[in-house]
Amino acid sequence: MKEKLSRIKLVAFDVDGVLTNGDIIYTNSGEEIKAFNAKDGQGINLLNKRGFITAIITARQTSIVDKRAKDLEIPEVFQGAKNKFEAIKVLMAKYNLDLSEIAYVGDDLPDICVLEKVGLACCPVDAVDEVKRICHFVSDKEGGKGAVRQITDLLMAAKVEDSAWVK
Repeated sequence: MKEKLSRIKLVAFDVDGVLTNGDIIYTNSGEEIKAFNAKDGQGINLLNKRGFITAIITARQTSIVDKRAKDLEIPEVFQGAKNKFEAIKVLMAKYNLDLSEIAYVGDDLPDICVLEKVGLACCPVDAVDEVKRICHFVSDKEGGKGAVRQITDLLMAAKVEDSAWVK
């Protein structure tokens, strides 16, 4: 596991069920509301500051995700991604990465096409069983409730221990 963690250069996140608890709330006017965890956000900020590339890959399309990505300075955002692995291929080409250098955090069936291929597959504890079975790391926290922070802390700790890592 330590070797897997130390190779990671890019971390991609699903949104619903990972960056949020998975609830999708609509107002009477049809506006969508999502609640994001501040500690998870801080973890992503820390990844960015330590040189990781961060990305969001989600099958849904909403301006809320663009706002959150902007707030967290996440440079790569793929919305409406019906096949999430296509987004991973774009990222691999853009940053000249191998699959072993990519971590992905997902929670449901549409994430499996990425999770089964990347170097580090992660999920929250409340992910569906099919996802938990294929992940290298299952957080003991739920989506939108600290799972992302636990994963980001794990990645940063591995880089600190890696003597080749330069801040």
